[in-house]
Amino acid sequence: MTSVSIVDNTSNFSGNSRSSLKKRTLLFRYLAEINLIFGAWYLHWRITHSINFDVLWLSIPLLIAEIYSYIGGMMFVIGLWRPLVRQIKSLDQMSPPFPTSNWPTVDIFIACYNEPPEIVEQTARAALRIDYPPNKLRVYILDDGNSPEMRAMSEKLGMEDLQSPLLQQEVRRIDAEISALMKRSHELENLKPTLLDVEEFIEKLPPDKFKNSEDNSTKFLQSLRQFILWLHPNPQDIDGTSEDSIHQSLITENKLLEEAIHQKSLELVELARLRYIARPKKPGVAHHAKAGNLNYAIFSGETSGEFILTLDADHIPKSRFLKRVLPYFYNYNLFVGKYEQNQIAFVQTPQDFYNIPPGDPFGHRANLFYGPLQQGKDGMNAAFYTGTNAVLRREALISVGLQYFSDEYTKDEKRLDEFQLIGGVSSNSITEDMNTAMRLHSAGWKSVYHHELLAEGLAPDDLSSTLKQRLRWAQGTIQVLVRENPLTKSGLSFWQRLQYFKTMYSYFSGFATIIFICCPIIYFFTGIIPVKTYGNDFALHFFPAFIINRLTFITAGWGIPAREIWRSEQFAIALFPLLIQAVWSVFSGKQIKFQVTPKQRQSGIYIQLVWPQLLIFTLTILGIIWTIYRFAVGSLNEPWVHLLNCAWAIYNLLLLWSIIRAAFWQPPQDV
Repeated sequence: MTSVSIVDNTSNFSGNSRSSLKKRTLLFRYLAEINLIFGAWYLHWRITHSINFDVLWLSIPLLIAEIYSYIGGMMFVIGLWRPLVRQIKSLDQMSPPFPTSNWPTVDIFIACYNEPPEIVEQTARAALRIDYPPNKLRVYILDDGNSPEMRAMSEKLGMEDLQSPLLQQEVRRIDAEISALMKRSHELENLKPTLLDVEEFIEKLPPDKFKNSEDNSTKFLQSLRQFILWLHPNPQDIDGTSEDSIHQSLITENKLLEEAIHQKSLELVELARLRYIARPKKPGVAHHAKAGNLNYAIFSGETSGEFILTLDADHIPKSRFLKRVLPYFYNYNLFVGKYEQNQIAFVQTPQDFYNIPPGDPFGHRANLFYGPLQQGKDGMNAAFYTGTNAVLRREALISVGLQYFSDEYTKDEKRLDEFQLIGGVSSNSITEDMNTAMRLHSAGWKSVYHHELLAEGLAPDDLSSTLKQRLRWAQGTIQVLVRENPLTKSGLSFWQRLQYFKTMYSYFSGFATIIFICCPIIYFFTGIIPVKTYGNDFALHFFPAFIINRLTFITAGWGIPAREIWRSEQFAIALFPLLIQAVWSVFSGKQIKFQVTPKQRQSGIYIQLVWPQLLIFTLTILGIIWTIYRFAVGSLNEPWVHLLNCAWAIYNLLLLWSIIRAAFWQPPQDV
């Protein structure tokens, strides 16, 4: 059972959409202001009264880590200042009604690379079941691995879809329309001899035949006019009632019928909704991983939908997906009396997973991000595109992508060979999704976060796969900072810069974390203390700031289970070696490759992957035992300071335990 909440999506409101501030936003703002004031007060005291100048090698790094954390916290609360809750009417419930004939065409891109075909098949079947007119929906399996098994599965599923009742109904409808058109064509063919007789009769008439018989003339011309009207589908195009008009109307009618029959025949061919695309990979040309896979599908000429729904290979969409999301892209124009497209480039929906075991040992639940954080970004027109479960406007992708390709080509003409691979989704980072969103925002396009669970996927269920995924996220985000710093990127608003930068800023937290968790250990074994006093003065400044900080965080995540918030905090701290590795790999210039997250469990115990955390954990426990021993033998000075240090150490242990437990975790054995 998912813990992602779904907003009240009833239609009991005027208009087609509405948005409001999230509940308790005012309470959060009051606490956030108090939190920032108390935090600044604490830092002022730390800088002016508590630095231990005898051990600057430790006290200065600790102070810098605290300042870093305060700045991160400040950006966090500002980013949540305006969280939006949106409501929307489904596409078929809009008022005035949105005619089905005017609904846009949609391509569904299922990006895959060496995943098991049965996983992709499950996603493709769900995509084909989406409630949408079959002649306006195409599902594409984008197989970047060019697997024969994947191709065979796609062909088999495509044939099954053609035999489905829905498609067979469409076949019968189109066949009936073709039959009617062909019947009309045969009728016209049969009329040719009669038409020739009429023309011959008119030619033989004397010029003054109706000169003295105005009534007969009028009757004859009216009858001739009725005949022409019957022949020609667009009588307003007919000029006169001569034999040339009759003959021309017949020719025009035949051409229109032939074209209509041709179009209907194409509709029959186009009913094949499931398509398979495996892009060629030229040697010596960068392939750009998932971004290149998506861009090839966009520019290969095989796809043409006005909108694109991107799905990871394992994310199964719900049938209502498109009807719930597409209305955001349209506004009703009262002056012209019809729906028109707006400037929204993409709509992102939450990610959640159907295979998370009890306790969520790997911290995959992301209801804090796909909730308050995304809603806060949405309130500042800075919602993030996260690669899956989102609908994008093709026009926006192509227009912005081609501009960036043009810039790249100006710098290096050799990149012309990569045109089909870097012209849409950003290929500038291994986290192509966030970079694409930032480019769209900088070009003036808008975004929406729709807080309704419309697809569920597979989460990695082993530590190795989880760490590969998190490392890719961290490396890619830092790559974007280095290559397209949002603080200097033109076109972004102040609030958009803030939202992008604070995400990038958070990935440097590994350096602050290692200082926080090492300070208690150093004190246990050396007695070196980075803060000059741990007395009443410290308690007066630290504890109010700490308590208000926790209350602010709890209010921000209201409605999310406390256990999940705690798990997200644990992994934010426990992954410090991975975050440091990500920063080092980017700034050292090391080549970084896109690694696909495995979709099947990799068996084993991964204690070797968490040896830094295990080392810190062990040293912390030994330090606590050593302190207890010294207290027992009466050699412990300043017990109050040691008690505070032990509390700090235990807090660190609780944070680190999550990753250590995950290294040993095994799925329950079936009885």
